[in-house]
Order: sequence, then C-alpha cells, then structure tokens
Amino acid sequence: MDLIVKNARPVQDLAGGLVDIGVADGCIVAMGPHLAGAGETYDAGGRLVCAGLIETHIHLDKSRIIDRCPPPSTRRINPVELTAPLKRDFTVADIHERAEQTLCECLVNGTTRMRTQVEIDPVVGLSGFEAITSLAADYRWAIDVETCVFPQEGLTNNPGTEELLAAALKAGAPVLGGAPRYDNDPNGQLDRLFALAREFDVDLDLHLDVGDTADTMHIAHVLALTERYRRGGRVVAGHMAKLSLLPPGELAAMARRLADAGIAVSVLPATDLYLMGRDQDHAVRRGVADANFLAEHGVTCALSSNNVLNPATPYGDCSLIRIANLHANLLQVAGAARLRELFLMLSEHSARLLRLADYGLAPGNPADIVVFDATSAEQAVAEIRSPLAAWKRGRRTLTRRPPELHRPG
Repeated sequence: MDLIVKNARPVQDLAGGLVDIGVADGCIVAMGPHLAGAGETYDAGGRLVCAGLIETHIHLDKSRIIDRCPPPSTRRINPVELTAPLKRDFTVADIHERAEQTLCECLVNGTTRMRTQVEIDPVVGLSGFEAITSLAADYRWAIDVETCVFPQEGLTNNPGTEELLAAALKAGAPVLGGAPRYDNDPNGQLDRLFALAREFDVDLDLHLDVGDTADTMHIAHVLALTERYRRGGRVVAGHMAKLSLLPPGELAAMARRLADAGIAVSVLPATDLYLMGRDQDHAVRRGVADANFLAEHGVTCALSSNNVLNPATPYGDCSLIRIANLHANLLQVAGAARLRELFLMLSEHSARLLRLADYGLAPGNPADIVVFDATSAEQAVAEIRSPLAAWKRGRRTLTRRPPELHRPG
C-alpha cells in the first residue's frame, strides 16, 4: 500500500470504532484495524475522517469583486444589477485569477469536490466557461470541479444567450442552470431550460424562489416540468429562501412534494441571510430555508457557500463547516443528531445531490480523505473545527498543524 491513514473515525460509521484506511494507486483498497504496509502512514489519532467536503453551489467566476463595487446606499439591493456593469471588463485571465484564489481557499477548508455556477450571456460570452474549464484542469490534482452554465440576467429577454448556452453544452458542460426570477418570462425560461436539458441529456441546477413573500413560487412550475420530462433525481433547486416564509404544515407538504418528485435542494445560508428581509427595518426575517426540516421529510439537502466576496455575499472564507454552523445558529438547531445531519449535508448528502457514484470512504473509491480536528461530526459543526490533512486520489494536498499554546515555564 502507498498510504495508510491509521486510527480514523469514519463519518459514515462513528459508532463502529477506529479503522485504518489503506490506499494503493490512488484508490482505497482496504479498511480495517491494524493494516500494515511499507508506504506513508498518517495517524489520525481518533479524529473524524470523511471523503472531503463538497461545494454543491458556488460562483467562482464572480467571486472577489466586492472591491470593484460601491457600497450600497439603501437597504434594498439587487446584486445582479450591481454585478452586470462589471462583467464588461471580465476577461478569461481575470476570471481565472479570482476563481483560483477562491478555489484555493476551498481546498484549505477541506473541499475535494465542487459544482460551480458559471454565467453565460452575450456580454461575458464564454469567457467564464473557458476560464473555469482551464482552472478545473489545473487543479484536478486536488479537486474535481463540475461546471453548471446558466443565464443569470435572463434567457427569453436576452437574445443570443440560448445559443451561447448550447455552445457550452456542446463543449462539454455537464449541468445547465437557470435564474427565472430575472427573466421577463420566468416560466418561459424554465420551459426552455428543461427542453435543452433533455436535448443534451444534462442535469438541471436552478436558482429559485428568493423574495419577500411566498405569493409566487417558481418551484410549482419546476415540479410540473420535472414530472412531465421525467427528470426526477436530476433537478436541484438552489436557495429556496421563500420556504422560510411558509407555516410548518405548508412547508411539510411542499417538502413531501419535492421528495416525491426527486428534486434536491441546496440551501445557501450566507447569501440568503444577507439578501432577505431588506424590505424591513426591524424584526427582520432570517430568510433561510430549514435544511434539517426538509431532510426530515425526505428531501436530499446540501449546504453550500454560493457567493464569496461579491455584492450578493460580501463576506466569506470558503469554510463549509462555518456555513453549517451559521445554519445551525440561524435555524436554532439543537441536538447531536441534527448537527451531525448538517455535516452530512456537506459530504455524504451532497454527493447524493450531485449523483456522485464514487464518493465515500469505501474500498474501490478514489482515495479522497480529509481528517478534521474533531472526534465527531457534531463537534466539527458546533466548534467550527478545521481539517488537519487531506489527500486527493491518495496524494497529500493539505497539511495544517493544530494551534499550540506556549505556556510560561
């Protein structure tokens, strides 16, 4: 064996005791006690180990542009309108440079897989797609990056956008996204996206239902189209902030409909907390969908960063553990089991959402291994514990040393 990670506490079997994880030729080949081999060894010391965290919804291409934007002058903001003028100056090199900085921050926080959204329209063209495709190839030694191309500023009202999306799909983009809220004809956009997804046989990952009231929710049309096109298991709804406005009975009914239709949900706490409730000057609503509640009603849920250092989310350090902790605080999550579920929404459940067949600590899978400075998933979330070491396909990609106090004497 090339590598043995000893005394690991696998997240999928925390009650089963410590195991050693044996690696050869980039794959896990054995798991059990007291493995022996001549290769590298790492003693996890009873710490929590998983196959890495997964960003299911992040925007690498427009990260780190907050310094190019004037500060908001009113409580009401529209991040798309603030970003649109900046896109005229985006180049492949500029996008690559900013995205690389963000990607590296994700790596040091334990992320080993990612789906990133990439904007396509006549202004930015395919520059973002080209830059992220190149970046993904550059960093395949540390992370698998999947690209979702989408029309942020509208499809039916933005001539030339559909042709560019089709070009990106023909060039190999594996996922198609959408943002019907910003289209003059939201349902028309969704109709076209489902048709394109069927034509190119790609999954759909849609920005849905952010707003001040639950009067109009585009998820209803998405449910109908998912059933009509038989896309169950291949549709993801990102944000879904309006779910936070529904009373428990209505929310439970919607959750069951999502679960039955096979629509997964990526909850994006940092962005929705920042953007929602801006029509209020006191008693401001939180505006974040309750991922635990959805999961308890059968919905596959993930937690993700969405934006980093841009008008939609002007903060962030790319720590998914911090995002889970934020969600726990906002939704007043209590109890070890529910905190553990939040960790799984960064790992095992995220893998299910992205339909990753080779994710997880199991013989035969790629040796993606991340050791956290915690002994349980709930401790990692509650205390925002960092990863100490990571391997991608058996190659060490990260080392972090625990802090050390220098006591007198």
